Amino acid sequence: MNAALSCLLFAVIAYMYSDDLLSALRGYVAERILGAKMPDPGEDRRSPQGVPYSDLRHFVNADGQHLFCRYWEPEGPPRALVFVVHGAAEHCGSYDDVAQTLMKRNLLVFAHDHVGHGKSEGKRLVVRDFQVYIRDATQHVAIMKKRYPGLPIFLLGHSMGGAISILTACEQPEDFAGVVLIAPLVQTNPESATPFKVFLAKCLFHILPSLPLGSLDSKWVSRNMKQVEAYDNDELVYRGGLPVSFVMHILNATERINKAIPTIKWPFLLLHGDHDKLCDIGGSQIMYEKALSTDKKLKVFDGAYHALHHELPELADLVLKEIGTWVEERIPPQPLADS
Repeated sequence: MNAALSCLLFAVIAYMYSDDLLSALRGYVAERILGAKMPDPGEDRRSPQGVPYSDLRHFVNADGQHLFCRYWEPEGPPRALVFVVHGAAEHCGSYDDVAQTLMKRNLLVFAHDHVGHGKSEGKRLVVRDFQVYIRDATQHVAIMKKRYPGLPIFLLGHSMGGAISILTACEQPEDFAGVVLIAPLVQTNPESATPFKVFLAKCLFHILPSLPLGSLDSKWVSRNMKQVEAYDNDELVYRGGLPVSFVMHILNATERINKAIPTIKWPFLLLHGDHDKLCDIGGSQIMYEKALSTDKKLKVFDGAYHALHHELPELADLVLKEIGTWVEERIPPQPLADS
């Protein structure tokens, strides 16, 4: 029996009887069909671009995969840490403008490329479960907590990075002084995720998980054509079709988020453009209305698209100022030195 037929048979049985069988199937698919496997620690490890990881700042996740990291360190002692969590198909280098702005406020900004993204290891946009992104995020936060004990930590997530940030903060709320969300993925766009398309994706997930679906349309990233052009010319941005497995992980993540929203009590700032075609603004509105947080804010920008930090210059400046001010206002005052 060939691998595809084995998967089909296993999928039917698993779908009918057991979540554990589904987990086993996903592992089988990841290794046999998608080509994902545990890395050999003895290999000369290089980034997808061919650069040795010994020359790149990185950490190794629980699966033994090397994840590329970036750190923006202020000149003086940092007052707080900000963990930037990037979105689907992009990479953390896209947030240099955000990081530079925060660094000028004496905030240390850190980030990494998710598995299967940018300069990190992993087949592009292939992950066995959305929880891997959250697990890696908590690992990086733990590393930084040890390096900078006692400093408050903020999460800043955009798009899919917003979904990762929300679920990370829900798992470890005690770790974060606040969460900034730029056009977060809270619920799927009803125009693209119709009931029929969702049903079809669920069926294909068990049969052809690596089948590519539609890709992200860059014209909806920003109204700033220079930013769209930069996005299109960025060699680290993935432009292929989204695998069915990835789409299903996204759908499952939004389900988790909507179940968690009524339990959220941590401070958050929501920023969204009312012309966003990639992440539905309705998700941000639901989160603002239903979360139990007493410290919460939703700011909607008229006419803006998805990447608010890369929008038209005047609006982008307003967004960066809003983020910096919000974070600074939630940094506990520094104790006075003894005279």
